[in-house]
Amino acid sequence: MEKVNGKSILKGIAIGKVLFYRKGEQSVKRIKVEDTAAEIRRYEAARETAVEQLNELYQKALKEVGEMNAAVFEVHAMMVEDGDYVDSIQNIIETQQVNAEYAVAVTGDNFSKMFAQMDDEYFKARAVDVKDISERIVNILSGNTDGGDIGDEPVIIVADDLAPSETVQMDKDKLLAFVTRHGSSNSHTAILARTMNIPALIGVDINEEWNGKPAVVDGYEGVLYIEPDEESCRKLKERKEEDEKARNLLQDLKGKEDVTLDGKKIKLYANIGGVKDVASVLANDAAGIGLFRSEFLYLESEDYPSEESQFQAYKTVAENMAGRKVIVRTLDIGADKQIGYFNLEHEDNPAMGYRAIRICLDRIDIFKTQLRALLRASVFGNIAIMYPMIISVDEVRRIKEIVELVKKELEVDGISYNDVEQGIMIETPASVVISDELAKKVDFFSIGTNDLTQYTLAIDRQNMKLDNIYDPHHPAVLRMIQMTIENGHKHGCWVGICGELGADTTLTQTFIEMGIDELSVSPSCVLPIRKNIREIRVNKEKPF
Repeated sequence: MEKVNGKSILKGIAIGKVLFYRKGEQSVKRIKVEDTAAEIRRYEAARETAVEQLNELYQKALKEVGEMNAAVFEVHAMMVEDGDYVDSIQNIIETQQVNAEYAVAVTGDNFSKMFAQMDDEYFKARAVDVKDISERIVNILSGNTDGGDIGDEPVIIVADDLAPSETVQMDKDKLLAFVTRHGSSNSHTAILARTMNIPALIGVDINEEWNGKPAVVDGYEGVLYIEPDEESCRKLKERKEEDEKARNLLQDLKGKEDVTLDGKKIKLYANIGGVKDVASVLANDAAGIGLFRSEFLYLESEDYPSEESQFQAYKTVAENMAGRKVIVRTLDIGADKQIGYFNLEHEDNPAMGYRAIRICLDRIDIFKTQLRALLRASVFGNIAIMYPMIISVDEVRRIKEIVELVKKELEVDGISYNDVEQGIMIETPASVVISDELAKKVDFFSIGTNDLTQYTLAIDRQNMKLDNIYDPHHPAVLRMIQMTIENGHKHGCWVGICGELGADTTLTQTFIEMGIDELSVSPSCVLPIRKNIREIRVNKEKPF
C-alpha cells in the first residue's frame, strides 16, 4: 500500500481505479503553405467551431455546476475572438506562409508568456486561459476530438493539473474524484469539484505508474491510498457508507423550519443564475432566492437583453417561487465577467475598476431597462432588488432617484408595479465602515463574502501563490461581518450573507450568534445548513 498526502478540497470518500489523465496536447509542425488565403479560411472555420464548443460547454456547465462556475467558458469564447489574438495568427500565416496549426500555437505561446510576465495577478491567470483556447483550436485543426474522454467505468482522475474545459467535458457519472499536482483551493477546478460534490486533493506528488491501480481518496484526512490493504479499505468503505446514510437522512429535513434549538429563526435561501435553476431551489426546499445573478441574462445574450426578455425571466422565477422571496441582483459585470457588446476598455486592475453599479450609474439607459423589467415582474411574485459594489451613500441616493423616475414612467404608460424591498451588497471595506449610514437608506444588506474577503485581505483569491494565506476566517473579515450586522439592525435593516462563506458549516453558529437574519447558499447546501441550524443553541453571552 502506498499512502500519499495532499490538500483536501472537499470532504468525502471515493473508491475506484486510477486514470492518469494526459492532456490532449500534440506536437505542432511548421509546414510551408502556398495558399495563405485558404489557410486563413481553415483557421476561421476552426475558430468558429471553437466558439460553438465553448458555448456548448457553457450550457453544459450551467446545468451541472451553476452559472458562476460556467462563466469561465464565456470568457474563453471572448478570448478566441479577441482582435489582437486573431490578428497575430492571421499575420503569421500571411507573412511566414505557414500552416494554421503552427500560427495558432506560436500566438498562444507568445500571448501566454506575455501575460505570465505581467505584474497583475488577474492577467497572469489569463496565461493559462490563452494556452487552453489555443490548444482547443489546434486540436480542431488537427482533427483531434478526444478531449475529456475518461472511458466507460467510474475512475479517480489523477493529473498534473486540469483546465475547467477538461473538467466539464468529463462524464460526471464516471467521475469519482480529482487528484492533481497543481492548483489552488480557489481555482476554477476546485470550485467545480465542490459544486459537483466530488472529493478532490491538490498538491499531491503524482506518479504515472498509478494508472489502472485501485485507490481510495480520503477527503477528510487529505490522503490518497494506492492499492490499499484490506483493513484500510474496510474502514474507508464504512466511512463512505456513513456519508451516504447522512445524505439520505437530510431528505427528512424537507418541510422543516430553519430554527435553532432555542427558537432563533433564520431565512435560508438559495443562489441562482437563471430560470432553469429554480427547479433545484424547489427540490432542495429553500425558503426563497437570496441571489439571482441577473448578469447571466446579459452573458448569454449576443446583444443587450430587451426589457421584455428580462421581464419574462424575472416573471417566470417569481411565479415559480409562488410568493417566496426572490432577490435579484442588478447587472454585475466587469472584472472577470466581460461582455463584448459592452465595449469595456482595457483595465490594469479590473477587479477594482469599471464594474457592477458603476456601469449602471454611468449607462443609465441600460439600468433603467432592467429596473422597468424588475418592477413590472414584481406584480407576479415577491421580488426584491439588490445593488452590488456599493461604496457610498451618494450611490444609493442616485439609485433611488432613478428608481423613482422609472416608477413615474411606468405610471404614465399605465403599467402596474409593486413597491419592492431594495437592498445593497456589502462587498467592500468602505461599505462596512459606513454601514450605519447605508442602513438608513435601504431595506436590507447582503454580505458578499468572496469579494469582501479579497478586498479586506488584499489577496486575489485566484492567485494560487497566495492560497496559503487566503483566509476567509480571518478575524478582520469576521469583524467586518459582525459590524455590518450590528449597524444594520441598529437602523432597522435585516442582514444576510450570499457569498461562499454562507455555506461554511464551521461558521454557521458564529453567524447566528452574530445575529445574521439570512443565509443564501447553493441549492445543494440548503439541507446540510438546515441540519446545522436545527442543532444549534445560541450562546448569547459569547462575544466574537
